[in-house]
Amino acid sequence: MVSAEPQTLSAPLNLSFDYTRSLGPVLGAFMTGLRERRVVGSRDSAGRVHVPPLEFDPDTTAALTEIVPVADTGTVTTWSWNQHPVDGQPFDRPFAYALITLDGADTALLHAVDVSGPEQMATGMRVHARWAAETRGAIGDIEAFVPGEGANTPSEPPPEPAPTADPVTMLTTPVSLSLQHSASEPETRYLRALAQGRLLGQRCSTCGNVYVPPRNACPIDGIPTTEEVDLPDTGVVTTFCVVNVPFLGQRITPPYVAAYVLIDGADIPFLHLVLGCEPSEVRMGMRVRASWRPRAEWSESPGNISHFEPTGEPDAPYSDYERHL
Repeated sequence: MVSAEPQTLSAPLNLSFDYTRSLGPVLGAFMTGLRERRVVGSRDSAGRVHVPPLEFDPDTTAALTEIVPVADTGTVTTWSWNQHPVDGQPFDRPFAYALITLDGADTALLHAVDVSGPEQMATGMRVHARWAAETRGAIGDIEAFVPGEGANTPSEPPPEPAPTADPVTMLTTPVSLSLQHSASEPETRYLRALAQGRLLGQRCSTCGNVYVPPRNACPIDGIPTTEEVDLPDTGVVTTFCVVNVPFLGQRITPPYVAAYVLIDGADIPFLHLVLGCEPSEVRMGMRVRASWRPRAEWSESPGNISHFEPTGEPDAPYSDYERHL
């Protein structure tokens, strides 16, 4: 009796990074104003006031330098009801997105309107900003717009307060993507082998190439790769780079080496760390061996291999890996 195929693995996958940019004088003035609970725009050569401010004239492409205060009250020009908010949006309950032309501005600002139902929304309705209790110089300093008139009118734009802190010059925006990753059957067997301290590949029956991690089909011949091959945890550095630049979330202090390692018996290298020597000592053709984490920490994860480190063996000749670069 043939045993049933083991259930494939599935796990949440969260990808995230923080995007940091310098703002310059125009967007810096906008973010600094938000931190001080006021809104500013920029005026172009035709006299139009853009909110959010533009850095360059849309007609002449000339740099815009005139910063203009506007009210935090405005008119909804169009809107859409968001019945099912997702992570990262302003609220976890239904709300409206609207284009709002603030008094004193000629262009519309996209923001959330906090109302309990779509029947409370209408094109042409008046709204005003609801400011956050603590502001930091970002668009979220306006929590949302709410129906009704605010404190500022077109004839009475908000006064410019004395700066209370250094101008806002940088903005960091978190970017993330969350999904449920389901492994294929070959990937599942590969991951379960890693949990046993084994490297498992697959061989193409036509060209003979061995792939690790395994694939559902040979990329050369297009046929399923069904023959499984146990591979050693030794290999050769084919190409590499020395990481010298620190970044947020980095687990290792630079400098360190990220390299493509061609496992002995495989035909495609994979990316991993090479540690255990000075970065300047890493070279193409260097023989390396996997450094496994303690067995108690093993799971169905490539992270079971902490890194690769030199074996001390003579370098492999270039001819051994030249077609795998």
